[in-house]
Amino acid sequence: MDLNALRDAAIEATARALHDRLGIVPSDDSDEWEEEYRRQFALLKQRFGDAVAAPVARPADGAARPERPWPELSGTPEQKRWAAAIRDDRMREIASEQFRQFLARSWTRAKVWVDTSDVPTATLVERLRPQFDDYRRKIAETAKAKAAAAQRQAAAAAEHQQKLAEAGITPDGLVELIDASERFDNPVAIAGKLAEITVDTRQLRIYETNDPNLLLVKEKKGPLNLPDYAIERDEGLVADLKLFAAAP
Repeated sequence: MDLNALRDAAIEATARALHDRLGIVPSDDSDEWEEEYRRQFALLKQRFGDAVAAPVARPADGAARPERPWPELSGTPEQKRWAAAIRDDRMREIASEQFRQFLARSWTRAKVWVDTSDVPTATLVERLRPQFDDYRRKIAETAKAKAAAAQRQAAAAAEHQQKLAEAGITPDGLVELIDASERFDNPVAIAGKLAEITVDTRQLRIYETNDPNLLLVKEKKGPLNLPDYAIERDEGLVADLKLFAAAP
């Protein structure tokens, strides 16, 4: 924070403090305002120390780097402006990326940032250490649970592929059986979907129907929807389609 930014922050802090204490904000040439301004300026200068006078770092090309897009803060417009400035400065003082993420996600109320503006960052980090440790524990547990779920899903997929291999069921083989079946143009009503098969540019969706002797096939070839057709229901084919569709 440079000197001009420090002065602006002290002015905002002065107005807020006076309003909270008196219910009004006295004129900036009053003794009350001047005294509070000096106090707020000193607090902010103490908090930022030597960094106050340091020039703002710029990239080599001279363009300013935008601040991190932290979560939206809730509160009054004045609170949010003041809190956003405090938060940006705090985040630059915290080395741990995981702690920054924890703080940004936990503190979404502008008032919390404003109310702790005079607390040194090191003190704040130490106070929040128990909550941060709990946050890390929950993150680790969530990651572990996701990894276990992924392993279970992979194992189930491998088991399903093994069953298909043992039964000799492949997408090409199923399409060959459907193509070899006798076709009927009789209109039938769709019931539940048995399976969806994609081979090359063909996509076939096979459905149960209200006719116990027929299955309905909806086919798309490339971008084109082909006319629907019915095929004779074969229990062996139905069993293979169900097993094929049971992939996790």
